[in-house]
Amino acid sequence: MTYSIHADTVLGKVKLNISDLERSLQFYQEVVGLQVLEREGSTASLTADGVNVLIELEEIPNAIVSERRKTTGLYHYALLLPNREALGAALARLITSGIHIGQADHLVSEALYIADPDNNGIEIYADRPRSEWKKEDNGDYVMASNPVDWDGLLAAADPAAATLLPPGTIIGHIHLHINGIPAARAFYNGLLGFDIVGDYTDFKALFVSAGGYHHHIGLNIWAGIGAPAPAASTTGLEYFTIVYPNQAERDTAISRLRDAGAALTETDSVIFATDPSSIRIKLAVAE
Repeated sequence: MTYSIHADTVLGKVKLNISDLERSLQFYQEVVGLQVLEREGSTASLTADGVNVLIELEEIPNAIVSERRKTTGLYHYALLLPNREALGAALARLITSGIHIGQADHLVSEALYIADPDNNGIEIYADRPRSEWKKEDNGDYVMASNPVDWDGLLAAADPAAATLLPPGTIIGHIHLHINGIPAARAFYNGLLGFDIVGDYTDFKALFVSAGGYHHHIGLNIWAGIGAPAPAASTTGLEYFTIVYPNQAERDTAISRLRDAGAALTETDSVIFATDPSSIRIKLAVAE
């Protein structure tokens, strides 16, 4: 019987290595619209609701700013906003900042794309209702990269979200550069049990999710098959978090990974797995 991850599994905190904490804090507050929840030394935690940490930043010594599409690791992480009105407000804020903005109407969602000062990719998006999502006969979600209706988004903008991302903002998904799709498929689908919801061969990407979502994890080989892992002193993704709905589900995942000989480390009851592309994943339980 094929193992399938629990439908209530979601993503949690993303930790990034950066080169200049002061610069990044200014960016994440003024441009992205997150708030500082806690700051200590070279690290800071960012939140949208004043309670839950979405992003953790750590300034590392002698940091080398990552180059796009050169190594495995982060392509982008995605902040999912609770509604289109909040996305409109975010677009207005990004325009005011003068930052370069990428954009795409993916049919299942509308998305804006930016990069932080260390080239960490960020997607800010809002989903369309699930009732409007369509699938191909093979089960892949129908997605596209059409132009976003900027005028419509700006007209819908919620003034209450003009300066800050609203409560209800979460980590919706993460998109990763990997070194090969077969190994990633075996790890994320075969071992962790994420369901394949987009096997986009022409796109050189694989999308997987829990609970029928359009994707929690995007996996691509746009940095090249066999792409190397980044050097330890490079800015970028330190880890992302998979949040299981209960301890039993996490224990099942850990047991499956351990039986398969996957790389696991434990420090003070915090457990990390490492995927075949040397990407670290924190395995957590919902509070």
